[in-house]
Amino acid sequence: MPLIKKKTIPINYTDRDFTSIKASLVDYARRYYPETYRDFSEAGFGSLMMDTVSYVGDILSFYLDYQVNESFLDSALEYNNVVRLSRQLGYRAPTRASSTGIITCYIKVPSLPSGYGPDTSYLPSLKRGTKFASNSNATYTLIEDIDFDDNNNEYRVATTNTTTGLPTAYVIKASGIIVSGQLVEQKMEIGSYQRFLRLRLEGNNVTEVVSVVDSEGHEYYEVDYLTQNVIYKPVVNRGDDKNKAPFILKPYAAPRRFVVEHIGSRSYLQFGYGSESNLNNEKLVDPSKVVMKRHGRDHVTDKSFDPSVLIETDKLGVVPSNTTLRVVYRVNDVNDVNVGTRAITRVSDPSFNFKNPATLTRSTMRTVMNSLEAENENPVLGDVSIPDAEELKQRAYGVYASQNRCVTKLDYVHLAYTMPPKYGSVKRVNITRDADSFKRNMNMYIISEDSDGYLIETSATIKSNLKTWLIHHKMLNDTVDILDAKIINVGIHYELITDLTENKYDVMARASRALKTRMTNTKYEIGEPFRISDVYNILKNVDGVLDVVDVRVKRKVGDAYADTFYNLTTNTNPDGRLIWAPENVIFEIKYPDTDIRGVIR
Repeated sequence: MPLIKKKTIPINYTDRDFTSIKASLVDYARRYYPETYRDFSEAGFGSLMMDTVSYVGDILSFYLDYQVNESFLDSALEYNNVVRLSRQLGYRAPTRASSTGIITCYIKVPSLPSGYGPDTSYLPSLKRGTKFASNSNATYTLIEDIDFDDNNNEYRVATTNTTTGLPTAYVIKASGIIVSGQLVEQKMEIGSYQRFLRLRLEGNNVTEVVSVVDSEGHEYYEVDYLTQNVIYKPVVNRGDDKNKAPFILKPYAAPRRFVVEHIGSRSYLQFGYGSESNLNNEKLVDPSKVVMKRHGRDHVTDKSFDPSVLIETDKLGVVPSNTTLRVVYRVNDVNDVNVGTRAITRVSDPSFNFKNPATLTRSTMRTVMNSLEAENENPVLGDVSIPDAEELKQRAYGVYASQNRCVTKLDYVHLAYTMPPKYGSVKRVNITRDADSFKRNMNMYIISEDSDGYLIETSATIKSNLKTWLIHHKMLNDTVDILDAKIINVGIHYELITDLTENKYDVMARASRALKTRMTNTKYEIGEPFRISDVYNILKNVDGVLDVVDVRVKRKVGDAYADTFYNLTTNTNPDGRLIWAPENVIFEIKYPDTDIRGVIR
């Protein structure tokens, strides 16, 4: 019996939406089932079935396109997907950063019997870990001891003897570094061995994991990547140069290690898949054993990527098992931890240390401790708003291109954004070549945000942290000066012609709202010109606006604005479309409710 060849029916695979899918189904039925199916009316049962199939096809096509788009960084739209794809390029999306600053403390101590100078035996040290609170109930922790017996401290007469006029007490002024947030301890019961163990921290907005120790006393170290098996620990310097270098960096093997992953407000500890059986007990690292044993190579490569680590790895670190982990981490207890001057005034849980308490009077010691007062003489900064998805993409591309080293100007910019949040963050960065320098000197201009989201100069503490962070990545012959960017506050005045059928007050409200939304949500870059043409485009797209007669940009002056002088008129290009900005200047519309104003003709 001869085989009957099955008839091949062509199918159009390019139909993706509801309308085209249904049209193809109708055409298919008319062509191949002319005698079986003839009811093509919209109210028929056959039409219902075709609508259902077309609807399912449309939904499937939508989700297929959506999944494909969200699988690539260029086309991804959802923020969490952008974060995950950026992590594949080696970029860690920023979380809520810590704010750092200087706290100034005052204590009142008795004077010497002669009255000339304070009694130094009653000068204590305020120990690290002391907590301070702001007016908004944000917590700040002292991260270094404050020694009131330091010769560099200031002191003034507090009280005098009414008879002799000699001082009876002095006020001592000292300062130390504080960081936002408070320490939280979490204990985790770990069961049997599990490859690539992943643990979630209970706290939200975690800025730093301070320590991870198991019940046997083994310490686990945070690394940038699980392939990194060497860390550098600070050891107290007891040599003659201890005043210049308080600590010595020593390389240590870190078989027990983890990385911290931040997803939204949640944080996780990620371990490798090693076990105790393949643990290397050697603690101090011999540099010759860290690198690949190749002829002519006697140096240790950068810890961010060493090919030998991929070969000699101990299975990406040891996973804790059958133990209890004690995790100490720092969290921000409020959403905004930036505060202005003299906003931190409350002290909680102070801890003092007197040198010879047995020789002192307890009542006097108690009086000295109770006299403690504190305030921040400068703003405490470091926390910046989280960048949007588009900005994350650009930063991810920049970090991937930099390969964890600074060669080009963009490398410096992107690596400045990747500074760990526990050291603070900067809002905007720009770097330029110093034309007045004979060497390869560069100027890095930075700016931060205050508690209200306005631009403000970066604190000295964050600049110092940024300097230390860049030292590990910059070229040997590069020199970088970290400077403050200049802020120019501007306002927008516009004139419109509206449709006579529209309420002019409603049109004015829509126009102002559109400008506030588009012009203030995203901060300008340092050195980016102010485009007046963007203002025209925004206003022309507002419903009810027939024409935009004029747009004027004016510099805002006064106590509430920056005092940077800049002539906007002379720096506007001839066609009036944009205002040029120097490489160290950033534009800002500070108060959009009052700085954006318009009239209707």
